[in-house]
Amino acid sequence: MRFRRWPRPTPYEDTPRKRAAFARKQRLEREALPLYASEIAENQHSADEEMARRAVTWDRVEHSKRAYHALKWREARARLFAFPESVRLQIRRIWRDCPYPPDHAYFCDLLRQIQLGKEDPYRPSWTVHAALKAKTTPNPTTFAETFKQIGRPPSSPNAAGPIMLYCGNLGSGILFLRATPLQIGENDAFLDLEVTGPCSDDELALIGRLAQADRADRVVALRRGAEMGNASTRREAV
Repeated sequence: MRFRRWPRPTPYEDTPRKRAAFARKQRLEREALPLYASEIAENQHSADEEMARRAVTWDRVEHSKRAYHALKWREARARLFAFPESVRLQIRRIWRDCPYPPDHAYFCDLLRQIQLGKEDPYRPSWTVHAALKAKTTPNPTTFAETFKQIGRPPSSPNAAGPIMLYCGNLGSGILFLRATPLQIGENDAFLDLEVTGPCSDDELALIGRLAQADRADRVVALRRGAEMGNASTRREAV
């Protein structure tokens, strides 16, 4: 059983630094009530008496702490032996390799997590990690189903309305969309939809069609950068 050994008991160490700290404490007590300084000084004991008192208290406290930790370890072992033998042996195996400090409190918490079903002793959380699976929308039917709004940056001077930021995943990777309404002249208003991320031509066309279905004006979907090599960088929704 992995545990932290309690330090060997040692006698209380009387040092000049401790005596100086005790003298300072008594001086501050007298200075706090200067009118009663003489009466306070009469009731203050010497440094030798204080060191002797601390030596007695030190032994008592050390014994109490040692007894407390021993009691808690006995309680932890009793909880351990409440498990079936096969599970108990497995718990002892994982306790030897787990990252928790070798303390009775952490051991009891591990036992409690196993009792509640939050920790599997045969698949401990610090050695087995579930594979992450990205949330994708492979066959979307609407733009709102595929892309979620994640921001609304300040509009540019050339924009004809508020700029929206979206993100989603069609299966090839996460995509970020920046939708900027633009207007050229009086009658030519369209939505400039800039796509960032791994996006094929077919996916770019699909994004344009989904966005166009929710809008009356024209949608122009374009790819930012060159993620797809020689693929076209602009496609107007039809």
